[in-house]
Amino acid sequence: MFEIKFPFLDAAAGDVPEAGMGGLIQPILMIAVFGVLMYFMLFRPQKKQEKAVNEMRSSLRVGDEIATTGGILGKIIQIKDEFLIIETGNDRTKLKITKWAVRSVEHREEEEDEYEEDDDE
Repeated sequence: MFEIKFPFLDAAAGDVPEAGMGGLIQPILMIAVFGVLMYFMLFRPQKKQEKAVNEMRSSLRVGDEIATTGGILGKIIQIKDEFLIIETGNDRTKLKITKWAVRSVEHREEEEDEYEEDDDE
């Protein structure tokens, strides 16, 4: 009625595929191509962005107006190793924050001086 053939059990069968290097090259090549694409699409841009953020945080100066990750805007009045003291609001409230909490520099003090000099001329 039903005939079941197992070619891998029948040593005399001529149509049994041979396992060898030819069968492994294609999957290894696909994994390598996928790895290269992952590097250029995910890891490299992330490292560039991380480097730019670290550079921005290391170049902070007294007088810079910053925005924190929590949305607080303030002016740097003192810089310590890993901490900043910023002044916020009209009542000049002082906050101590960590450097990693700085999201962006909103306004640099020396940029302000350059604009004032251009207006005088």
